[in-house]
Amino acid sequence: MSSPALAALDAAALAYRVIRHGPVTSLAEAAAARGVAVPDVVKTIVVRRGEDDHLFVLTPGDRVVSWPKLRALLGVSRLSMPDAEAARAATGYERGTITPFGSTTAWPVVADERLRGREITLGAGEPGVAVAVDADAAVMWLGATVADVTDPEPAR
Repeated sequence: MSSPALAALDAAALAYRVIRHGPVTSLAEAAAARGVAVPDVVKTIVVRRGEDDHLFVLTPGDRVVSWPKLRALLGVSRLSMPDAEAARAATGYERGTITPFGSTTAWPVVADERLRGREITLGAGEPGVAVAVDADAAVMWLGATVADVTDPEPAR
């Protein structure tokens, strides 16, 4: 039986490849398991603008959301990240599996401009499963706003 994410991709007629890799504990591990570079592991971040008002932000794996850039793009002074339970209520997915495809609500999507022109991998709605998809096709189908909304991952 298909997951909501895979069913949504099928309904969209987007070409994709399923990658079943099992549990991973880091982005680097996810990249290795998926056979891609870390920037091609796209993080789907759920952001809360207000009560029952969320959006998805798609970021390359080696970058983080720039809150000042995102607030400026959205024209708001405050954003937050919901806790795990609220994120699940907003999307139908557990953290680590969240994807805009097949979400229980079709929240707006903002995609970092660095995703363009590449094949990316995203969570597929269940642990240890990802999909590889053409970023430009996915962004277009999702109706995403494409902008510079990230900063480099801080050095550790």
